[in-house]
Amino acid sequence: MRKLLTGAAVALSAAIPGALAAVGPGAQAEPSRPVPAPTTSRAPAPAAQARPDLAKLVTLKDVQRHLSAFQEIADYNGGNRAVGGQGFGVSVRYVVGRLKKAGFAPRVQRFTFPYWRERTAPVLARVAPSKGSYKVGTDFLTFAYSGVGQVTAPVAAVDLPSSGEGTSGCESGDFAGFRKGSIALMQRGTCAFATKVAKARAAGAAAAIIFNKPGEKGPVNGTVERLAPIPVVGPSYQAGSELAKAAKKGGLRMRVKVDAAHGKRSASNVVADTRRGRAGNVVLVGAHLDSVPAGPGINDNATGAAALLAVAEKIGKLGGRDVRNRVRFAWWGAEEEGLVGSTHYVRSLSATERGRIALALNFDMLGSPNGTRAVYDGDHSGRLGTVPPAGSGAIEKVFRDYFAGRHLPVTQTAFDGRSDYGPFVAKGIPAGGIETGAEGVKTAAEAKAYGGRPGKAYDPCYHAKCDRMKNVDLKLLDTNVDGVAYATQRFAASTLPVNGEARVEALPAAPYRPEWQGPYLVR
Repeated sequence: MRKLLTGAAVALSAAIPGALAAVGPGAQAEPSRPVPAPTTSRAPAPAAQARPDLAKLVTLKDVQRHLSAFQEIADYNGGNRAVGGQGFGVSVRYVVGRLKKAGFAPRVQRFTFPYWRERTAPVLARVAPSKGSYKVGTDFLTFAYSGVGQVTAPVAAVDLPSSGEGTSGCESGDFAGFRKGSIALMQRGTCAFATKVAKARAAGAAAAIIFNKPGEKGPVNGTVERLAPIPVVGPSYQAGSELAKAAKKGGLRMRVKVDAAHGKRSASNVVADTRRGRAGNVVLVGAHLDSVPAGPGINDNATGAAALLAVAEKIGKLGGRDVRNRVRFAWWGAEEEGLVGSTHYVRSLSATERGRIALALNFDMLGSPNGTRAVYDGDHSGRLGTVPPAGSGAIEKVFRDYFAGRHLPVTQTAFDGRSDYGPFVAKGIPAGGIETGAEGVKTAAEAKAYGGRPGKAYDPCYHAKCDRMKNVDLKLLDTNVDGVAYATQRFAASTLPVNGEARVEALPAAPYRPEWQGPYLVR
């Protein structure tokens, strides 16, 4: 899950939601009667029959019931619902069971993924000319899919910029004169971490240190995407710039140690389609089902998974006029491993099958305790993140108009790859959704609009043991679930503003270069 744009404007949209028209049965003519003269008065026509409102049908209690179930599952299965553990497996069975009871025929899509977990604490320490150790979590982090092993060797700076971001380690020429067996010291910037590590290894590096770029706080929480042949760690800019100065003077030797388990594990997606609706124009509504190993993941992302389940259980109450398009509900596995489940699903589709998906909605963290109501920036007005596919702006407007009609504030958040919309955006499928914030810090403007504490994290229990039921803002969750239900019903009835009601295979609006892959930075 991702953090919100700290510079995003907080605004109330003035537009009124394009509500679905209520169409009641027409008045019927009365049969002729033997009366002496025709009357000029007419019997009143029957009142128009109100159409069901999914946002009213789905209640907070419906969602809370599922949240409690996910909490209990975690509590009795090692304290989490992470893929590879019993908690995730039981969560899958729970969702499948509820869907079957609601009349669905759910499909469980199994897949394998590259498993990687640290077994013991990593080490980053200076050996010469002075000695000193760096603190994990504060000064540095291990890259996901780092190679394992222990290296003590000289440190060689690789094309470090004098200022700014630079392209350190992005080109083979950066390693001219690099001494084999050394530790490559690089700065984050421009190209992917995987590229930097591959070029360092090709030059003979025994380990890689990639420190943060100027203006970024904390260590690098990154991934090299697949198992690397050498240990890789990511210090903060402060720690890294100190190492750069020491390396420039010469004689810097360091110790790097990474101890991690790795291999293949299995996980699952759960997918279920409504019986009604056109199979050639599918509205896909998704949320990830897994938590991190550290805790039960109730805000991240039992809130999204529970909201989808509650909506799925009530969508059968809508009539054919409201479900003209097939609605596909999806609970993704292994999102916390780097969007693995949703990526597998998209790759498993043929071009024809992808072409049937009109749009993809994503809901990840809907009740952050110090959160905001952030809608994905479909029209790219924030000029951050990747440019989303055409039609995404219409999805954003549907959410903005709905919340404006209820006098509820919204912010915007970029498509930067931190959640399961990523694989769909990469294939040119319009996307949108809501989130309420993770480790990012709430601004003063956001606190004025939403309440809460400025200068504090949107979710202080993000990826932590304390992400339990008490970590959810139920009032914020309640209004967001209404938005989930409204948008689902709106697009189930019509995708006209998004794709003209006729989905065709699309190309991405621009080359997809996400900054994140789920919870990990990739560049």
